[in-house]
Amino acid sequence: HNGQSQWITSEAARRDGHAWRKRAGALLTGIGTVLEDDPRLDVRLVETPVQPVRVVVDSRLDMPPTARILQEPGAAWIYTSAAASDKSVLLANQGCTVVHCPATPSGKVDLNWLLQDLAQRGVNELHLEAGHKLNGSFLRENLVDELLLYLAPKLLGPGAGLAHIGPFDQLTQALNWVYTDIAQVGPDLRILARKADAAAG
Repeated sequence: HNGQSQWITSEAARRDGHAWRKRAGALLTGIGTVLEDDPRLDVRLVETPVQPVRVVVDSRLDMPPTARILQEPGAAWIYTSAAASDKSVLLANQGCTVVHCPATPSGKVDLNWLLQDLAQRGVNELHLEAGHKLNGSFLRENLVDELLLYLAPKLLGPGAGLAHIGPFDQLTQALNWVYTDIAQVGPDLRILARKADAAAG
């Protein structure tokens, strides 16, 4: 409940997760994760000839210039709905790509527009590693094709949760998925699932 998470899963699972990071064109997270955890969000537990691009959804452009996600190796792209400012120039001068994009009525980054822009920039596989708020936004807008979940054999009680999508009042409101692969990785389980309609098609 207090955000402590290192480490719930095993080293084997973390290494496996980096192998999945390696295959992505870009890794995406939100500014909340950057401010709370200061992640590198790179591939370092397995060898890779090319680092995926790190993408941050940062509606208000709160990115600290000292954040580790902006440091090499690899490029960093920041998507913001904030107007151009001295802050965006500063970040661009550090080597970041700052993309000013349309905002939703609530002032957030338009995620559909973001995905289209990433596709135009050559990203054909996007790996989302974010907190429950941004995960929930992608799920609610039906923008997730596949789930990659690691399940440790531990009971921890209430926590932050995977994604903020409810609460639902009826079981019929559930988002339905189909398991496509389940494997044991070290002491943990790796579960791969696709949207039920996509798996059926």
